[in-house]
Amino acid sequence: MYGAIEAGGTKFVCAVGNSQLEIKEQAAFPTESPVKTIQNVLDFFQSFQLDALGIGSFGPIDIDPLSSHYGYIKNTPKQAWKNVDFLGKLKQVYDIPIGWTTDVNAAALGESTVGAGQNKTNVLYLTIGTGIGGGMVIDSTFLGGKMHPEMGHIPVKRHPQDSFAGSCPYHKNCLEGMASGPTIEARTGVEGSKIDDAHEVWSFLANYIAQALFNYTLTLRPDIIVLGGGVMDNKLLLSKVKEELSPMFNQYVDVPALDEYLVPPLLENKSGITGGLVLAEQVYDKN
Repeated sequence: MYGAIEAGGTKFVCAVGNSQLEIKEQAAFPTESPVKTIQNVLDFFQSFQLDALGIGSFGPIDIDPLSSHYGYIKNTPKQAWKNVDFLGKLKQVYDIPIGWTTDVNAAALGESTVGAGQNKTNVLYLTIGTGIGGGMVIDSTFLGGKMHPEMGHIPVKRHPQDSFAGSCPYHKNCLEGMASGPTIEARTGVEGSKIDDAHEVWSFLANYIAQALFNYTLTLRPDIIVLGGGVMDNKLLLSKVKEELSPMFNQYVDVPALDEYLVPPLLENKSGITGGLVLAEQVYDKN
């Protein structure tokens, strides 16, 4: 039996599944202090006999197996979790193969294996929610070497009608600082789910997201881009992104039809936890 952990900045999801990637049992709980949250993880798995475990974690994280801080959560805005040896604490309890990657890499792996990116070679997954992050799977392998991508922090050009300064504590007007969920309420005083589709804030977000997708397309050349996260629950936003992105290409590069190129997650909110099971299976097969 495989275990999976989707370690998010807001909540943790834990699951167990079989070799067919069927989730047999699942639980979710808030991301609180490391001590309390990790204990909740251990409590969930204690009644299962695990063969391997796959973890997709919020970050930045250290993914270099040769690093003295491998398995650590590093410069996260969640101060209580900064420099926490998350993987090490689990290895103290479980003497089994454990796969370790970012939460968005796990989601990309889930979508590329049994989701919207099935039968595609290069699959890019972008989550747009409380934060923004991206992961890419190329032939079942994550993009990156000793370090993982930080796609949410690329700079974007400010929309001419947008006076918002940006919310990222590190970069201000990076993609996350201008288009993540909290920026909507910061601009309007109202959470995104309560804002009319005609409000100008959606045009701002669509423009910033399109700028990022333009850059990802030119540099990474994915076969498909899967757009997840709570902000994308606004179905009109995806259409606005396509409208913004099309003229940016200006027929310079060939891309698939945008309705096939930019898609929502087929696995919906199970992309990350399913990817965790896939990762567990991968590390199990290598041992």
